[in-house]
Amino acid sequence: MRRFTWMLTIVIALSFVLAACGKKDADGVVKDLDKVVAQLASYQGSGTMTLYTGDKPQEYKVEVWYQNPSFYRIALTNAQKDVTQIVLRNEQGVFVLTPSLNKSFRFQSDWPENQGQVYLYQTLARSILSDSSRQFESDKENYIFEVAANYNTHALVRQKIWLAKDDYAPKQVQVSDAEAKVVVEVKFDKFDFDAKFDKNSFDMQHNLDTAAQDSQGTLLEVDENGMLVEKTPTEEGAGANGDAASSEADGAKTPATPALTEPFGVIIPTYLPEGVLYQDDKAVEGADRTTVMLRYDGTYQFTLSETRSPDRTASLVPGELVDMGFTWGLLTGDALRTLTWTVDGLEFRITSENLPVTEMVKVAASMQDQTGK
Repeated sequence: MRRFTWMLTIVIALSFVLAACGKKDADGVVKDLDKVVAQLASYQGSGTMTLYTGDKPQEYKVEVWYQNPSFYRIALTNAQKDVTQIVLRNEQGVFVLTPSLNKSFRFQSDWPENQGQVYLYQTLARSILSDSSRQFESDKENYIFEVAANYNTHALVRQKIWLAKDDYAPKQVQVSDAEAKVVVEVKFDKFDFDAKFDKNSFDMQHNLDTAAQDSQGTLLEVDENGMLVEKTPTEEGAGANGDAASSEADGAKTPATPALTEPFGVIIPTYLPEGVLYQDDKAVEGADRTTVMLRYDGTYQFTLSETRSPDRTASLVPGELVDMGFTWGLLTGDALRTLTWTVDGLEFRITSENLPVTEMVKVAASMQDQTGK
């Protein structure tokens, strides 16, 4: 009996020693994470985001900058097309920049406080902190949480988040739908807290000019047939302000009117909501560009329009900024809502009275791995 008591004492003592050596449980990690968020001054991260929403995975390079209290810079680069868009928040507001077209839009928005972002540290940390039913595990290098997805779409239900044990930096995120299928994945290759930025890091014009210089070799335009073409700045009509001069010349040309069965130069969505069918299409000629409009009917009714992106710079746009995964869109209207986005020099609009925004984004995402037909 005395020997048993002695052995039990040793086991209890060893358990206290092991606990003191520090294998943290979920509560301990959450407390530390809460302190990290409270003391967050700045960070800089980069990695790869993969979207599994279309016929094939789409990869984007993502770069994230943050400076307390509310300065953000996120750059998304399409890995296949090498085209970058930037969303920027500074004291002037929220901007979406398309450097290859030398264009910027200014939004009336409190983004990103009004919606979660899978590549923002604050969003990931708050998802962990706010989910009392969080699941926790760890491996040699990471703490791993599975929590509810905190995004403005019912399609994203759960997310798995890997945090580095040494400093709680994000390493990987997987966001899944209701069928436990991974829809979005982010893998960080670099993430540094307390990053140092210069005074121009979050300036709109500085970012537009700097990024435009980096993308001068792949300025994208749309030719008279609605097809994407690349131009270099040395070609006639391209100057310091991008492709504005050549846009006017191209705008005077009239694209071919799309045939009903196979629209020429038009990108067709590969996803439609259940019960929705293609109805018809037509080309509407404007003063400087032609717009192709495709109508869909059934469970939901909506119109999809495509045109060469008009020349706009730094205009104040009323509406809601929508994170579409592959880019950012503008949602306007009340009873009749329109989602507008720009990709590869083309402006797209989905207009509907009853199509949910989540379905609008799905339709848009299904068009991203295509070129004009």
